[in-house]
Amino acid sequence: MADLHLEISKDFTFEAAHYFDHKDADHPFSRMHGHSFAGTVTLTGSRALQNGMVKDFYEIEAEIDKIREQLDHHLLNKVEGLEHPSLEAIASWVFKRLETTLPGLVTVEIRRPSRGERAMVRKR
Repeated sequence: MADLHLEISKDFTFEAAHYFDHKDADHPFSRMHGHSFAGTVTLTGSRALQNGMVKDFYEIEAEIDKIREQLDHHLLNKVEGLEHPSLEAIASWVFKRLETTLPGLVTVEIRRPSRGERAMVRKR
């Protein structure tokens, strides 16, 4: 069998509040408000000969849980590095923290499902 290139993804969620201080004071998003966020982490690679997996999902979940602890039920503006917590900034923040612990990481997507919005960071 030829060497296969595989992608695997793990979804996660978190609840958090934020505000945009770059908006006018009367803009609704300048006030603190919350969202249910959803994310997806995608890794790529070849199957390991020993176990047939790109990466054990349990290990991926353990790394995501470390990130979730910093975001879930927090004010994102107060999280170091997320002073301006747009979807793009959150996706980049998550990617930077996971790329050293999850070899093969290629994308992080963060969504606000209730708003139909998403941002993705993809490794080139």
